[in-house]
Amino acid sequence: MTTRAAGEPSLPTMEPNIQVHQLHKRYGRTVAVDGLTFTVRPGQVTGFVGPNGAGKSTTMRVILGLDRPDTGTATIGGRPYRSLRTPLREVGTLLDAAAVHPGRRARDHLLWMAHSNGLPRSRVDTVLEMVGLTDVARRRAGGFSLGMRQRLGIAGALLGDPPVLMFDEPVNGLDPEGIRWIRNLLRSLAGQGRAIFVSSHLMSELEDTADHLIVVGRGRLIADTSVRDMLAAASGGRVVLRTKDRAAAMTRLANAGATVAATGPDELVIGGLPADRVVNLLSQAGVPFSEVAGHRASLEQAYMDLTRDSVEFSGAVKESR
Repeated sequence: MTTRAAGEPSLPTMEPNIQVHQLHKRYGRTVAVDGLTFTVRPGQVTGFVGPNGAGKSTTMRVILGLDRPDTGTATIGGRPYRSLRTPLREVGTLLDAAAVHPGRRARDHLLWMAHSNGLPRSRVDTVLEMVGLTDVARRRAGGFSLGMRQRLGIAGALLGDPPVLMFDEPVNGLDPEGIRWIRNLLRSLAGQGRAIFVSSHLMSELEDTADHLIVVGRGRLIADTSVRDMLAAASGGRVVLRTKDRAAAMTRLANAGATVAATGPDELVIGGLPADRVVNLLSQAGVPFSEVAGHRASLEQAYMDLTRDSVEFSGAVKESR
């Protein structure tokens, strides 16, 4: 964990995790969450993903005691959120960056939060510096851009120096520098042994940030897996080949039992044969090639494959070629 100056909050002795067990939540006839069970563990960034209507927001609200589950439990460090005496010291959250009075100055907003949880005033200046808002700390929040409000919300989440952090779409409104900053911040916090839970629709960001993924659809758990394993499963042991004689390569490899798909003027994706076998076959046949490498699916591709049957709203737009 980080070294703290005198007067700064220390991490509670609770185990830094989030545990959701057999969670059910219904709104009228709509089932929002249907038997979810998962654990957010310390020392890693856990991404929480799923299509619109998958139950992500409801689950996060239940974890924070904003909604009551019909059945099941959601705890932070083994305790319900409502039982935490100084919650900012135990879990930091950002669900809605707009949830700040527009007439309140940024520093005053954080001072009010600190006072409510018995935190020292010095901690306010520390988090303002961490998120890059020191120079605008006396400006009113109503004049902040979306990205600045995001930074203020993140400052509030960090205020109690908690061992557990939850963020809903933390890069929303941030510019490229801000996105790189939040990515590095999340990785750094996880490296300190904290449990980081991040809901996002940006698979490219989670691919660079998350260690683990909880994938949900229609309120149910689809996958609870590491990013590495999810990408490996989606890649399927396929091989990417670059060649100037695509037709000859396709014929040679298909005759050897491979499945071959043309993905570009000089690119093929091959299934059913390992890379060294592809190299041997093409070399023996005198087919020129410039690259043979393992195919690596993107996290977005892997996610789309997993959630294809769980999308509640989809358009009929054809992909451009």
